[in-house]
Amino acid sequence: MRVVGFIGPSGTGKSHRATWVAKERGIDFIIDDGILIRGNRIVAGRSAKREATKIASVKCALFQSDDHAYDVKRAIELYKPSAMLILGTSEGMVEKIASRLEVGPINEKVFITDVASEFEINQARSTRMQQGKHVIPVPTFEIKKDFSGYFLDPLQIFKRKGKGSYQLVGEKSVVRPTFSYLGKYTISDYTVYQIIEHVVSKIEGVSRISRFRAENHPDGIYIEMDLILIYGYVIRPLLRKVQQDVGEEVEKLTALNIKALNLVAKSLVIDPQKVKSKMEN
Repeated sequence: MRVVGFIGPSGTGKSHRATWVAKERGIDFIIDDGILIRGNRIVAGRSAKREATKIASVKCALFQSDDHAYDVKRAIELYKPSAMLILGTSEGMVEKIASRLEVGPINEKVFITDVASEFEINQARSTRMQQGKHVIPVPTFEIKKDFSGYFLDPLQIFKRKGKGSYQLVGEKSVVRPTFSYLGKYTISDYTVYQIIEHVVSKIEGVSRISRFRAENHPDGIYIEMDLILIYGYVIRPLLRKVQQDVGEEVEKLTALNIKALNLVAKSLVIDPQKVKSKMEN
C-alpha cells in the first residue's frame, strides 16, 4: 500500500484540504482524527472531535485504544486500499498512526505549506482560535448520527464553471467540539417536552400529551409519548404526522438526533366545539 502523510500544525486547514490532496494523488482513503474515510463516507473508526478533552482527542487520533485500532484495521483489510492519506500534526504523528494501523511506512510526505499560502494558514488558525471550529472532510449527513447535541454546519465547496456559474463539487462539515470552546452544554428533558408540547398543540386531532418520557444517550434521544386524540380523526396518519412534525422541530432546535419516537394513542375525547356545532345545526 502507498501511504502518504499530510502534515501540519493543528488548526492550519489540513482537514479542509485533505480531499484535494488525496484526489491529486489518486487516493480514495483518508485517515483523519480517528476515522477512516472512503470518498465522502466514514467506513470505520470514531471521531476525535467527540472527545471531552484535548488529551482524550489526541489519544483517539492516535488510535491508542485497541478496540478502536482493531475496528479500523479490519476495515482496511476488507477494502484493501491501494493508497491512503494520513493526516497528522507532525511527521512523528503520521508515522505512529501508520505503525498503529499496520499499513506500512510513509512513502511520501506533504506539508500544509506545500498546498496553502501563509495567508490561508493564518486565516485558518484565526478561525480555530477565535471560534473553535473544526472541519471534518465528509458531508454533514455522514456524521450527524454520531454528533447528537453538537451544532453542525455544512461547508459546501463550489468550482467555477464559467462567468457567474458554479458547480457543487463536494461538502465538508464544521463542528465545534466540547474541548474547543467554553465547556459543555446540555438540554434538559423538560425543555424537549416543552418544544414537543408546543408542536403537538398545533396539530389538529391531538388533544394533549398524557405521558412523556425521554432518555438522552450519546448517540441521540429516545422518546416515548402517550397521546389523547380527538374522536373522528384517522389514527395512523395522525400519529405519523406527529412523528414527522416533532422529529423535524426537535432536531432543528436542539441538534439532538431522535433515535426513536414511540407514540401510543391512549384514549379518545370528544371535541366539545364539534358537538356544539352539530347541536346548533
